[in-house]
Amino acid sequence: MDLNTAISLAKDARLNSTNKNYWVGACLVTNSGKAFSGCNIDNMGIQSICAERTAFVKALSEGERDFNYIVVVGGPKDAQILEDCKPCGYCRQFMLQFVDKNFKIYTCYGENNKIDEYTMDDLLPNAFNLK
Repeated sequence: MDLNTAISLAKDARLNSTNKNYWVGACLVTNSGKAFSGCNIDNMGIQSICAERTAFVKALSEGERDFNYIVVVGGPKDAQILEDCKPCGYCRQFMLQFVDKNFKIYTCYGENNKIDEYTMDDLLPNAFNLK
């Protein structure tokens, strides 16, 4: 799957968010080319779930274990121009359990849909990795 298609899927997933103010979408792409999208899901319980973890949990529950990259997009509800939205610390640690330090994270934002590329090591340097 190409990056532009994954960005489009992440943007579409964002529209399913249950957050009242800030919508996030993610698209996780496996090494075999499958895509798993997710949005941020808020609830009144103990903890909400971020878009990144939603995508990973969907993939993991389907038996996927080899991941290529993830795209994350976000911004205020109904925003046409997205903000620079990186995974939170909890998501970074969660993802690191299933990927290596070179796993790619892409963000897409701004009027011109700027794309930034990060590795897990960029966003969570010197982390203890179980993989």
